[in-house]
Amino acid sequence: MTIKLIGHPGSGPTLRVSMTLKELGLPYEFEVPADRQAIKTDDFLDNKHPFGKIPVLIDGDFTINESRAICRYLASKYQGKHNATILIPTDVHKAGLASQCISYESFYYDPAITKIVHQEIYAKKLISQCISYESFYSDPPLSKLVQQEISAKKKFNKDPDQEVIKQAREELAKVLDVYEKILEGKEYLNGEFSLADLFHTPSTHYIYSMEAHSKLWDSRPNVKNWWNRLRNRDAIKKVLDEIKS
Repeated sequence: MTIKLIGHPGSGPTLRVSMTLKELGLPYEFEVPADRQAIKTDDFLDNKHPFGKIPVLIDGDFTINESRAICRYLASKYQGKHNATILIPTDVHKAGLASQCISYESFYYDPAITKIVHQEIYAKKLISQCISYESFYSDPPLSKLVQQEISAKKKFNKDPDQEVIKQAREELAKVLDVYEKILEGKEYLNGEFSLADLFHTPSTHYIYSMEAHSKLWDSRPNVKNWWNRLRNRDAIKKVLDEIKS
């Protein structure tokens, strides 16, 4: 059976799923909705996502939405079957700690980055790509940053809110200080690579592309080494290379 991923290639939530599929060595088809209205039809709402969002994954006769749920499903069903990559530890305690770090990403790490990315990237560097990105994007935290850039500068012809950026940087710095301690003596958040690390990758990729903000990672040795390991993983590099082409 062919796995089909419906999403926008450059969106953070879709990248999470693409990276998970690559890490697990799973072949898949990619379907990009024709436009925003394509994910608002009655058929899409009834059969794919009740809120009209992407990504959506179809695996045979099974359909699942929401990126983090999709990734957990894929890991639970396929890890260890096509390669040796384990994304959800089999040990119950290690799995619990991985889920704990996923919560850190969802509630502390990603929201701060989102505010900055919305302000910085999408108006200044990736306007054409991110107009589509904003239309499809379904991750509230990263949306806050993109909204500042697209919504402020593109839609309302306003410059990014520097106060929002300043406050978000302060918030992010505190989060990264905690990560610096968590990563002491570890290659990954729980010692071994897992979904907890992978989930951090899309938003970090976008913000790290801006030199002004990359220093937040580079100034913390453990955090810097962790990010370098993540972005240089073969599966992640392949996905990021694909969205560049």
